[in-house]
Amino acid sequence: MKELKTYRGHIRNWKELCAVLGIDTSLSREKREEEIILKGCEKWGENIADHLYGMFAFAVWDTDEKKLFCVRDHFGTKPFYYYETKDGELLYGTFIRDITEKKEFVKEINRDMLQIYMTLTYVAGEDTFFKGLKKLMPGCHLTWQNGKISIVRYWKPEFKPDNSKSLEDWADEIHTTVKQMIDEVKTPDETAESFLSGGVDSSYVFAVSDAEMSDSCGYDDERFDESFLAKKTADMLGRKNSRCLITPEQYFEAVPYVMYNMEQPLGDASAIVFAIACKATAEHTKLCYSGEGADEFFGGYNMYRNAERYGENLKTFYVGNTNIMKEEEKQKILKHYDPSVLPINLVKHIYEETEGLDPLSKMSDVDIQIWLEGDIYLNVDKMSTCCGLEIRMPLTDRRVFDIASRLPSKFKVNEEQNKVAFRTAAAKVLPDEIAFRKKLGFIVPIRIWLADDRYNSDVRAKFNSDYAAEFFNTDEINAIFEDYKNGNSDNWRKVWTIYTFLVWYEEYFIKR
Repeated sequence: MKELKTYRGHIRNWKELCAVLGIDTSLSREKREEEIILKGCEKWGENIADHLYGMFAFAVWDTDEKKLFCVRDHFGTKPFYYYETKDGELLYGTFIRDITEKKEFVKEINRDMLQIYMTLTYVAGEDTFFKGLKKLMPGCHLTWQNGKISIVRYWKPEFKPDNSKSLEDWADEIHTTVKQMIDEVKTPDETAESFLSGGVDSSYVFAVSDAEMSDSCGYDDERFDESFLAKKTADMLGRKNSRCLITPEQYFEAVPYVMYNMEQPLGDASAIVFAIACKATAEHTKLCYSGEGADEFFGGYNMYRNAERYGENLKTFYVGNTNIMKEEEKQKILKHYDPSVLPINLVKHIYEETEGLDPLSKMSDVDIQIWLEGDIYLNVDKMSTCCGLEIRMPLTDRRVFDIASRLPSKFKVNEEQNKVAFRTAAAKVLPDEIAFRKKLGFIVPIRIWLADDRYNSDVRAKFNSDYAAEFFNTDEINAIFEDYKNGNSDNWRKVWTIYTFLVWYEEYFIKR
């Protein structure tokens, strides 16, 4: 007999699975998905994930074999954590607090992770900031039996460019598949809204969906506010737009809330904005679409246009979308520095797997396996869940990635544009001025606010705290802060990354 011990997610192809597994489609979603997982495990065993589309992380206990089977989805949209106790038991869950609140858990800081964090601004790889507590990585399943853990990687991104099709052929395939995703991503009795930034990804999702309301965020300072672009897109589509305008006071006040609910520090400044937007959106809907995945799959970042120039040098330095601090600087500011703990070690296996591929495919693969899991999907999952909002990402799907994996790099980026084929597909339902709008990124005025003494008092306090001195040479980090305040605006990311770690540490090791 099998028991579902924990599960979070949304299974998209439930109709097909119910037919194959003999499950009553009139069951509630909760019961239906439980039946799919349990009967799927009976039928397909450890291969169950091959048959599931959507977001999922779950653990199933086999009472007869005394065996625990845990799965995390292909891209890591839902997290899964585990920890072996000194008595040989396994603690596990889809939240870190599922584990850390157990009496068998021994809470210790993993200092090595701080070295990684200071470069990447997020927690990458299988380790966490809690010593011994690990992430089950995307595309992996774990078996625990007789006190022994076995982990199998059941899926990984693979790129096989197909040069036989035209740009229009690729755009047609993308558009057909995106429409299929939208049809699957919710049931007719559910009502969803859609996050909208004004960029092509969220605009495309909104345009092909049945959502009538879009949700955007901006700033009460018009110098930084671009939410009018989202309003303009919604107006063009004849639909509604709800805007949340964020003040600096709101932003800084939210930081402890975000770091606590993120469960790990995250130095992505947009995470605070996203958390505030989720809370505002949850006031009038419980289901929302979002456009994550397209940038990494289809060549959406401007730096991807440098891929050919980087060439073989990529594997010596490219560790993903962010890289804010060199090793020499970390040696100066960290009290404990281990020269063997290097971010590049996290991606060596990816470069081995992509040997022979073009540089853009290598960069995309690193970002799909490291950046998406460690930053983007973590943020989406944690910040939506803590305020009771469910987010579904139509573009994050193996069938969408399958197209991207076959799409030649020339249809991803060129000298003038990124996401070329994806934008061409989006232009089937969007005006060209939206479909081909230059990528703006998610603007956060933190680089201005952080220098303002009206808002940075807690940053100063944290930088001079006793617990900051446990990890950092405080003279050095304060020098970085002063250099930033005196005009070196490039240092804002370093200041913010140190600050978010200290806020998180206070939440988990000082307050609790």
